[in-house]
Amino acid sequence: MNIGAVAKASGVSAKMIRHYEQIGLIGHSPRTEAGYRQYQERDLHTLKFIRSARDLGFSLEQIHQLLSLWYDEQRSSAEVKQLAESHLSDLDKRIQALITMRDALVSLSESCCGDNRPDCPILEGLAGHVPASSSPPQLSKQKAQGV
Repeated sequence: MNIGAVAKASGVSAKMIRHYEQIGLIGHSPRTEAGYRQYQERDLHTLKFIRSARDLGFSLEQIHQLLSLWYDEQRSSAEVKQLAESHLSDLDKRIQALITMRDALVSLSESCCGDNRPDCPILEGLAGHVPASSSPPQLSKQKAQGV
């Protein structure tokens, strides 16, 4: 298969396929005399695996580890489970951070009248000029984290 066909079949763009090849997630493909990449069925399965892992939010480094485990027929499923549970923990932390951000934004939004006056508690809150008594603690926490 050429890169266009494998891209369509895997759901991974040609640009990302070239990138994955460059960083070693997939092997270098043989080329035709004209220099076009040629992919095998195994490459298609690998790209589908990568796509599934990306859809679940795994990092490229984690995907590299998962691929190594996938190829290793002597692997321990405990290693795979540990990687998955570590990723779940990271997702939980990100979800909590998003909830905290949402709560801060809800608080700011509720403090704004949304009328024709120029004063805006949302902009003041983002600028850090909200009095401590009315500033949601989550906003200060988010600003400290650079989020």
